[in-house]
Amino acid sequence: MIDRAGLADFLRRRRELLRPADVGLPAGVRRQTPGLRRDEVAQLAGMSADYYARLEQRRGANPSEPIVASLARALRCDLDERDHLYHLAGLAPPARRAGRHIRPGLISLAGRLTDVPVCICTDLNEVLWQNALADVVLGPRRPGQAQIVWRWFTEPGARDRFPEEDWPRHSQAHVADLRATYARRAGEEDVVRLVRGLLRRSAEFRELWERHEVAVRRFDRKRFAHPEVGLLHLTCEVLLTPEADLKVLAFFPTEGTDAKEKLDLLRVIGTQDLRPAR
Repeated sequence: MIDRAGLADFLRRRRELLRPADVGLPAGVRRQTPGLRRDEVAQLAGMSADYYARLEQRRGANPSEPIVASLARALRCDLDERDHLYHLAGLAPPARRAGRHIRPGLISLAGRLTDVPVCICTDLNEVLWQNALADVVLGPRRPGQAQIVWRWFTEPGARDRFPEEDWPRHSQAHVADLRATYARRAGEEDVVRLVRGLLRRSAEFRELWERHEVAVRRFDRKRFAHPEVGLLHLTCEVLLTPEADLKVLAFFPTEGTDAKEKLDLLRVIGTQDLRPAR
């Protein structure tokens, strides 16, 4: 059963302990109260400011597991604090593997890599966090639609940022990596659900899955077709192994290409559209 008073109190106290610099936000004007504002926590957690305010006011709908997981990340909870937050929300906390929880120190480390695109994913390639440059290069992370492999095989638009001639290689790599995770976590509900769904929805996935190829992806070279700067050659390094349940993907400029100059430009223009108006 949800403990609304306890949940509201814990959220408020965690919010008041954090400074904007702790979560990568500018300090801005002088603040009248300590810690983050409610709207800043809501932004970090990917929810509306009104919804978050209702939680601190002991009202509104009961938060779901994805909402609680997002709040734990936004408020930089460690595992004990994360589990406490789940209990207050009337939910069973995840098993004590990393799951969808990112340690505060890992977010702080990744947040300091501002000159290359960086994202943090689960071992099922669900994007949990990414920096501003990754938003520009890879596209904004959409809560609830951040599972890379699912989108790759079920949403045609998911491939738009990659040259079409590279699609078969990426498809094969996605399936081979998922095969390894499927075997390592045999029978776990989230893995089984993803694979069964893809087998139903995608003939391409079925054909590749039946090959039974296995290859954990620790390194890759990718080409992105960016609408502002054109073809972008990046080298993807997996900085944490999938055995740790989470992996940090950092996209460095590929040597011998103009990717560094293009990334520097994208850091300046951000999400501006510089294409001429028609």
